[in-house]
Amino acid sequence: MTTFLFWNLGGKPLADRLARMANNFGVDVLILAECDVAPGVMLETLNREAVPMFHHHPGQCERIAIYARFANEFLPLHYETERVSIRRLSLPDTPEILIASLHSPSKLHADEFDQYEFSRRLSGIIQDSEGKIGHSRTVLVGDFNMNPFEDGAVSAGGLHGVMTREIAMRESRTVQGSQHPFFYNPMWALFGDGREDPAGTYYYAASGYRAYFWNIFDQVLLRPAVLPYFRNEDLKILTSDGVETLLSEKGLPDKKTGSDHLPIIFKLRL
Repeated sequence: MTTFLFWNLGGKPLADRLARMANNFGVDVLILAECDVAPGVMLETLNREAVPMFHHHPGQCERIAIYARFANEFLPLHYETERVSIRRLSLPDTPEILIASLHSPSKLHADEFDQYEFSRRLSGIIQDSEGKIGHSRTVLVGDFNMNPFEDGAVSAGGLHGVMTREIAMRESRTVQGSQHPFFYNPMWALFGDGREDPAGTYYYAASGYRAYFWNIFDQVLLRPAVLPYFRNEDLKILTSDGVETLLSEKGLPDKKTGSDHLPIIFKLRL
């Protein structure tokens, strides 16, 4: 079993909290956005008590930082841009998984069309990578800066993320003569009330007529070929580092002691 954690740190110096999460929740792979902590400092902090020790997996993608409890040879780089890092997770005696990490353009600097175009291009990059590698066991994780219901996330020309396994297992659908593969988006089940978890990963009380308040910008999407290794109960929005809460007294992400985003954690039973 391999445990992954994604967190947008918001530029905060949260290495100590990450180390607690890694140890308390048995994290194997840390994928971080807006991480301004120097790799040397991060490694020193993570490895004070970590067994096995963490390794830094460097790349040219400045918006994503990756640390894992195994050497670089087991997570080689396949493709990278400023906002996307695609790596091949090849652990001994396990099926290879393609891990695509992203930090999509923010709504502060991009409109809905810009975000859709980013998603459309990313979908093409992923499909091209799958074709070159020879399998579609792909996991897409990161800060999408979109909710699961927005066009870039759900449309056939975008990421094509659907809310049920049953639909995802159809593998693809044809639209106007072109075939579009599905992703399964389990984050739908974590949206809104009905569980002990928060209603999302990011809270913003917009002043205009349309305000969602809770958003799920931080997501993991899985191709149908990965679903035999994934159980929905193995996906959570974290509200503590295992010792201290990440929430304010109002139950919102505590930006004073943590980030304005909450982390997500998931497991693959490889």
